Parts: sequence; structure tokens; C-alpha cells
Amino acid sequence: MDAPIGHFDTALPAPDVLDDLVAPVADAVLHWSGSVPAEQIVYVDTDPRWADTAVFVQHYGRELLEQSANCVVVAGKRGGETTLAACVVLSTTRVDVNGVVRRRLGARKASFASMDTATQETGMEYGGITPIGLPGGWPVLIDSAVVDLPYVLVGSGRRRGKLLVPGKAFAELPGAVVLEGLGVA
Repeated sequence: MDAPIGHFDTALPAPDVLDDLVAPVADAVLHWSGSVPAEQIVYVDTDPRWADTAVFVQHYGRELLEQSANCVVVAGKRGGETTLAACVVLSTTRVDVNGVVRRRLGARKASFASMDTATQETGMEYGGITPIGLPGGWPVLIDSAVVDLPYVLVGSGRRRGKLLVPGKAFAELPGAVVLEGLGVA
């Protein structure tokens, strides 16, 4: 199968490679529902040495820079309570944590979650966190620019491998909220 974007040696429908995905991501793909069929989510095998966006696009296609998204875990705090959420923005932008995220979570303070918290709570590897398969009940804040793309490159839950996901599928993830201005230049 040819990948819908980028230049990869191995591209397969995600339901065909569940053993290559971490448990929460594999479970989400296995129980996928929505208007986009699970077979349209494509797993591409990639070298973990090239997992970071800048190096990744040099190796797999410079056009991917404009078609890649980062998923980061944030923590909103208010009155001793902490709410974890995921934010998905294009890789050419950064998450507006102190504005859009803080207001959306109703938090007094918002910040990026620690690496230990992010990996323990998601069951995913740092640098490979994906919005597919996040814990139930989490808000998944998605910049509208991500949803507008035909396909988006995101993590697979591991540093090895990525997922190519139709942009509109992000709006249908559990807990998804599409927001204007979540990603800022």
C-alpha cells in the first residue's frame, strides 16, 4: 500500500498491525467507530532515531512538515484539582496553554504535564503520544487546522512508527473538542 502522504517503505492499514501498536492505541483502532473507516488510518513504520519532527521530515518528506501534528498532554489546575487533557496542533505551531487551554479547562493554571505523568497516564511512549487511545473522559482539544487537512501525520503511541489519519477523524475522537486558535505561530 502507498501512504497517502510522505515517502515510507512500509505503510499498512492500522487494523492490520495491531501487534505493532501499544495496547491503548490498538484497542482504540480495534473498536473504532465513526464516519472514517479504521482501514483509512495508516500505520507507517519509521526509525525511532528520526521521531522528532525536524529530523523526521528531512528523512520522510519535507511536505510532511505542513501535514504533521503534535499531541501533548497538559494539566489544568484549580482549587487542588488537576484535569489532564490532550492538545493536538499542527507541528508548525505551539499550544496556547496559558490562553485557550486554561480557559477551556476552567483552570487557574495550565501547564504541560511532566513526562512521567504523560507516559504513565496514557500508556504511550514520550515522543510518540497520539490522540487515538487516550484515557476515557479526557478532553481532547484539537486545533481546527488539523481537522481541515485530508491526512495528518501523528504519533502511534511509540517512538517507532507513525499514524496517518484523515483530518476529519480527529473531530470524532472520544472527548474531542475542535477549537480555533489552539495552535499559535
